[in-house]
Amino acid sequence: MGDGWYLGMRKPGGVGRVFGGQVIAQALAAAQDTVGSERIAHSLHAYFMRAGDENYEITFRVERDFDGGSFSTRRIIALQKDRPILNMAASFQKLEAGFEHQIDMPDVPPPESLEPENELRKRIVDSIPVEHRENFVRERPFEHRPCNPRDWLGGEIRNPAIQNIWFKLRGSIGDDKAMHRSMLVYASDSWLLGTCTLPHGVRWETPGFVSASLDHAVWLHDDFRVDEWLLYSCDSPWAGRGRGFNRGSIYTRDGRLVATCAQEGLIRMREPKQ
Repeated sequence: MGDGWYLGMRKPGGVGRVFGGQVIAQALAAAQDTVGSERIAHSLHAYFMRAGDENYEITFRVERDFDGGSFSTRRIIALQKDRPILNMAASFQKLEAGFEHQIDMPDVPPPESLEPENELRKRIVDSIPVEHRENFVRERPFEHRPCNPRDWLGGEIRNPAIQNIWFKLRGSIGDDKAMHRSMLVYASDSWLLGTCTLPHGVRWETPGFVSASLDHAVWLHDDFRVDEWLLYSCDSPWAGRGRGFNRGSIYTRDGRLVATCAQEGLIRMREPKQ
């Protein structure tokens, strides 16, 4: 669109609320376009203000706030119908050498030994309320294989709130590192918020339960490919006051920590109408 404006296309066949990971990924791609290819995204911090509507495209405004010797900072606003739905800050860095350390990857089963999430969902779809069935089993861009699948039908309580999920993109997107980073940001908005519901015996289909992402942060540490298996290790150290806080670490198959995520979300039971 020019002059710092970008257009985010609608998801083909999208219905209802825009997936938050899509908005963040498109915002990051727009910001990346304003810095040189030698600078790669290493962190982003986003706030969701309004739910996006799948009936409309999203426009992005990128402000070039800072370009220094090593780092560039960009500020992005996502809008639909001239109303902001998200604002985000992203930072980019020229690659350099430095001190290195990381925490170890959890000891979990390999993805080949686990059942795809979609197969698990199909097995119980007839027990899901009719109005949720189509979305419950719809094909998603990423394949997920949970190490310890949650109980979608009952009121399972899992405490501490920890879950580990293998994931990878179903198709191939070539070798563009910036595209792989945008797609990882997309995928990072799956599973994370659900972690803080584990100790409370609720799920998305629980009558009266309301949830929404409030903010989302991602730190991108190292290179990776989203079309190869990655482990998303999530935990929730706290929930209260209608909010739940979640953390996630993303590892490559050989145990490299390549990204860290954090997200706070709204989780509450809707008061019954009088």
